[in-house]
Amino acid sequence: MPPIPEPAGNAPVYTVSELSGALKRTIEDRFGRVRVRAEVSGFKRAASGHLYFTLKDKDAILASVCWRGMAAKLTVQPEDGLEIICSGRLTTYPGRSQYQLIVDSVELAGEGALLKLLENRRKALAAEGLFDEARKQPLPYLPEVIGVVTSPTGAVIRDILHRIAERFPRHVLVWPVVVQGERAAGEIAAAIEGFNRLDPAGPVPRPGLLIVARGGGSLEDLWAFNEEAVVRAAAASAIPLISAVGHETDTTLIDFAADRRAPTPTAAAEMAVPVRVKLLETVRTLDVRLLGTINRRLGAERSELRGLARGLPDPASLLDVVAQRLDDRFERLVNAAANELERRTGRLESLSRGLRHPRERLKEREARIKAAGRALRVGMRARLAAERDRLGRRSDQLDGVSLRLGRAMTSALEARNQDLAARARLLDGFSYQKVLERGFVLVRDDAGAALILVAATAPNMAVSLRFSDGEAGARITDGPPPPAARPAKPARKKEPAGPDPSQGELL
Repeated sequence: MPPIPEPAGNAPVYTVSELSGALKRTIEDRFGRVRVRAEVSGFKRAASGHLYFTLKDKDAILASVCWRGMAAKLTVQPEDGLEIICSGRLTTYPGRSQYQLIVDSVELAGEGALLKLLENRRKALAAEGLFDEARKQPLPYLPEVIGVVTSPTGAVIRDILHRIAERFPRHVLVWPVVVQGERAAGEIAAAIEGFNRLDPAGPVPRPGLLIVARGGGSLEDLWAFNEEAVVRAAAASAIPLISAVGHETDTTLIDFAADRRAPTPTAAAEMAVPVRVKLLETVRTLDVRLLGTINRRLGAERSELRGLARGLPDPASLLDVVAQRLDDRFERLVNAAANELERRTGRLESLSRGLRHPRERLKEREARIKAAGRALRVGMRARLAAERDRLGRRSDQLDGVSLRLGRAMTSALEARNQDLAARARLLDGFSYQKVLERGFVLVRDDAGAALILVAATAPNMAVSLRFSDGEAGARITDGPPPPAARPAKPARKKEPAGPDPSQGELL
């Protein structure tokens, strides 16, 4: 037998949505705004830009969310294992039947959290190689221009300027920045990048050395120099950079990225330039030492030269022997040249006796040339006479041909002129102008076509009349008469195949 149901009580019945909404309103009214200190766990950044993480302690956890608009304004970004203090409002998420914290601000929970965050950031940047010694640049010995990134109102800039002027005056450019607070990191990074972007040939000189300086303070006060943007700007600087942040015991991440770390801003100025007075004294000392070294070296060389000279023979005696040998060689050379010249002269005379005199050979050549010239003149006269006779015969032939050609041309021209005159008379006889001169008129329409039939006219039609001495306009008043029956055409006589012998010729 089934159990008998108990009668319902007076408790109201809720839907799930109504109950979830009531719980949401209760929690939001009771805990409107809270601050929670806990450790971050399960941090996740969604593609939409929202942040999701869990706040936990040893006994409980609290789901938390930070919307994208607020996440961009957070001064401290949550990280796993980081102890923080979150401020926001407590609410519920009905879709999962859980309550959660809507975070609108985050701050670090004490110095221990800062140190943990600092160590994690240092390890991450070191893993990228930003702190490697191989990246660091040597400092210039005496830069012409020094750029300083610091606050323009603090004692730090005065100490740096005073120390540089005291040691070795240089041109100093100051880029004023805020060295503490939310804007500090962005301004410091922008200043370092701005100095690097200066054109060496521009109106503002580009520094040869940078100093990033700040006075001492707590870890929170110096936190801007631990920001990733500042560290990356210092590591990427093409200009050698000295970090002088805080006192000697203070350490920030920019110290690892800089090319040189100074314990104090004053020490940074001392690293930047040498002492001018000491340099002058050093130069004087080196000048005296150099002169002394040169004098000692010259004295030693002079003594060594004298010692070597004593072991050498007298140059005059050496030259006497050489001069005597030269005289002997010269005398032998003169005698040998005279003997050779005499031998060559005798041989030339013996050879010349077997040769004919050039005058005789020239006379023979001249006689041959004269005989050849006479033979050539005789031959040329005979050749010219033969050519003259041949040309005379050709000239007579040409005169006869020219006379016959002239007569033929004259006869041909007369025949052509008679033919042309006959054709002109025939053309003149066929010309319509002759018909017009006999009293006829040529009628044309507007298009200039000749009208030869009445059927081609129309009432009120404009025509032109061509007379023998000119043209005149006219207009047709009556239309063409009705067509009449045409009589049958008589059969056309068949024309003879050839010309009628009884008819004369026109030409």
